[in-house]
Amino acid sequence: MDARLEPLFTPWRIGNCEIKNRIVLTSMGGTDLFGWMEKNHFDKDGARFIMEVAKNNAGLVLPGCQPVYNPMFGQWLHKNKKMYQDLKEWMPEFHKTGAKLFVQLTAGFGRSFTISELMETLYTNKALRVLSKPFMDLDKITASASPSPNRWSDKVPSREMTVAEIREFVDAFAETAKLLQDAGVDGVEIHAVHEGYLLDQFTLRYVNHRTDEYGGSFENRYRFPVEIVQAIKKACGKDFPVSLRYSVISKTKGFRQGALPGEEYTEVGRDMEESERAAKYLQDAGYDMLNCDNGTYDAWYWAHPPIYMPENCNLEDVEHIRSFVDIPVVCAGRLDPRTAADAIAEGKLDGAGFARPFLADQAWVTKMMEGREEDIRPCILCHNGCFNMCHYKGVPNDQDLSDSLHLSRCAVNAETMQWEKHYIQPAAVSRRVHIIGGGIGGMEAARVLKLRGHEPVIHEKESELGGIFIAASAESYKGKLRQLLAWYRRQMELMEIEVHLNEEISGTERFGSDPVIIATGAVPKLPKNVSGYERMIEACDYLKGAPVGETVAVIGGGLTGCEIAYELALQGKKPVIVEMKDDLIAQKGVCLANSSYLREWFALHKVPVYLETTLKEVGEQSIICRGKDGSETEIPCDSVISSIGYVPNPLREKGKNVTLIGDCDKVGNLRTVIWSAYEAAMKIK
Repeated sequence: MDARLEPLFTPWRIGNCEIKNRIVLTSMGGTDLFGWMEKNHFDKDGARFIMEVAKNNAGLVLPGCQPVYNPMFGQWLHKNKKMYQDLKEWMPEFHKTGAKLFVQLTAGFGRSFTISELMETLYTNKALRVLSKPFMDLDKITASASPSPNRWSDKVPSREMTVAEIREFVDAFAETAKLLQDAGVDGVEIHAVHEGYLLDQFTLRYVNHRTDEYGGSFENRYRFPVEIVQAIKKACGKDFPVSLRYSVISKTKGFRQGALPGEEYTEVGRDMEESERAAKYLQDAGYDMLNCDNGTYDAWYWAHPPIYMPENCNLEDVEHIRSFVDIPVVCAGRLDPRTAADAIAEGKLDGAGFARPFLADQAWVTKMMEGREEDIRPCILCHNGCFNMCHYKGVPNDQDLSDSLHLSRCAVNAETMQWEKHYIQPAAVSRRVHIIGGGIGGMEAARVLKLRGHEPVIHEKESELGGIFIAASAESYKGKLRQLLAWYRRQMELMEIEVHLNEEISGTERFGSDPVIIATGAVPKLPKNVSGYERMIEACDYLKGAPVGETVAVIGGGLTGCEIAYELALQGKKPVIVEMKDDLIAQKGVCLANSSYLREWFALHKVPVYLETTLKEVGEQSIICRGKDGSETEIPCDSVISSIGYVPNPLREKGKNVTLIGDCDKVGNLRTVIWSAYEAAMKIK
């Protein structure tokens, strides 16, 4: 192990609870021990994930946040006593790992509750609202400190919680914590004065306009979380550790308006001055640890950093708040382990929080300790599998129900939280399997086939493996994607998979009865109906190095086009985005944390964006576009990049021994490529 990492593996204490090292698995919805958005029960998949992380040298493990009042079916978490008995029977096996377990409890979401189109229908139709109340009482679920707009929907506003409801929640926290203590859990974490969830909404001035004992003054706004920890300590004793998930600064300009890194703005939520006071106040109330980052759902990219956010984006603020308390402080949010180790060595930090890296590779800490960091499958901060709640103009959360109910799956690891669906089953008979295309899909198929005992052979027409992912990972800020590409190439070498480069396959007949997997990807759409389209540069050609001028028109404001425009701006060029839809990145599967960052970044940096606009003509020094009303606009530019999408590029149609995977079957994203490749490799007998 790199000596610089050693401070991460020193013991520390939270109250009287000793933790063997400084690595903390922070909570993610979907990794719950008592189920997520379903009837509460001891969740074997959540337990399996938690156990795997603990076995692989995490010091403190926090399962997914557990609502004390379950939004689905209106269950109070302390009512089902059997699952606590199941947990008690499981805890000795967990403790054999040497890790400690804190269960994170939440009061819920308030105005941040993720509203879907179906929920809008349930709420706005009076009859359906009554009928749906027993299994989803949206009026209760979305209640907040004060009447306020929902983060996702204009149709489901939040009402003000009653004092009786608040006190019922306080009692529920205490009862639940006591049951967890009796089951052998080492502590609890309260979620949260953090990220603009319900408890945080009470503390934030732009949300809380109450005039009773829970609003107005500083003490009143923080009363709810203070009463919770006091009730838990009364029920469980002062030595039972209670951590608090805490956002140091809200980084919020207003409802649905975040503040970007480096932006000058007026804070409407918790600023640093208030945070210095609040951290000490919450410590004195009884909290034994602060588990910190920044942001709210209105500034979601701080708590769920996309790849565009700076590495260690929350660390400076967390280090600052550390000097105002005497209890341990943990930092999370795109944290680099070496930087975290340095902060711990300097006494500026106590614990290092990581979440999504454990979804990509549950054994990454073990591999880091063993000096095998090149074997770590990296998280690429895409949110495609774990947290793809999507929002754009005119829609609430645009997300498949299966994704809403199954968070914490992983785009780059098809097995995570899907062990009953995706698993390695040894092949009864080893077969030679030909894979046409050596991109990520082709390599994933080869990897799984080899693990099952087959003999995969990759045929790649280019001189290196990677396919379109070489271009997709080319932008300056996409180092994590390049790490993933390097990981796949290394797997091909370590597993001694047969690879033929510079070999273009025109037909599958030569392979006889051998199974064939087609992974030839997609080809770009060409706007042939546009006069002068031949002057355009295709997106992948630009990403592979095609030169462009200073002012560049990017045609297509989907994710790829916006990422290209972002890269152009980072290089000092002047991008202009032209998009036919009424919003940028108006596509399913792109997390709001990712898309809102780009939209707000373009607005802050005054990147010209033409929505509901189509390209009519490409000239030598300008383009002509047509607006929704039929008016035409000439936009001067030196270069034009086409990013209007892709179409499948299969070698041939499916046959008896032929399987299409990834974009050559249906254009999607990296998650659909990797998962379909895994599933295809599973099915070959």
